Amino acid sequence: MSEFTLADLERIVAKRAEASPDESWTAKLVAAGQPKAAKKLGEEAVETVIAAIEGERAALVSESADLLYHLVVVLKIGGVELAEVMGELERRTGQSGISEKASRKQ
Repeated sequence: MSEFTLADLERIVAKRAEASPDESWTAKLVAAGQPKAAKKLGEEAVETVIAAIEGERAALVSESADLLYHLVVVLKIGGVELAEVMGELERRTGQSGISEKASRKQ
C-alpha cells in the first residue's frame, strides 16, 4: 500500500501551480482558470464512471487518479483547502447518508 496521501498531492499541486504554464500541466490549468479546470474535472468524472460501469479495474484506478488530481486542482483554484473538505466529510460521519441528504432538502 502506498503512503502517498491526498495531502501530498495537494502540496505538489500547490508547488507546480507556481511553475511556468509552458512547463507544467498544473500551472497551465491554473492559468486557464476555473472554467477550464472544472471542465477537465467533469471529463475525468465521466471517464471514471465509464471505467466503473465497464468493470475495467486498471482503467478505474487510472481514471480515479486523474479525477482526484483534477479535483485537487479545482480546489486549489477555488481557494479551498483539502482540510476543509475532509472536515466536512468528518462532520457528516455523525449521521447516516440518508439523514444527511434529507436535511439538505429543508
